[in-house]
Amino acid sequence: MTNVIPEWQLQDAKNRFSAVVDAALLGEPQRVTRRGQPVVVVVAVDEFERLCRLDSTTAPTFGELLASIPQDDDEFERLHLSARDVAF
Repeated sequence: MTNVIPEWQLQDAKNRFSAVVDAALLGEPQRVTRRGQPVVVVVAVDEFERLCRLDSTTAPTFGELLASIPQDDDEFERLHLSARDVAF
């Protein structure tokens, strides 16, 4: 079963903001679009804080990333790419 997030056009979300907030407080994130493109998702603050804690517990610190760099003097394979090969 997939979770379908209710979607609101920005003007409708503004007009019915209380309904958007009430749904988010009931545990149903609400997606808001502008000109047909998703721009924000409204979630309850406890869900937002849970996601922030989850992100901070799984993401390595900058120091951990530096410490994980190999310390030997072995050569590494270089990628020879032109600017056309790189997608931005």
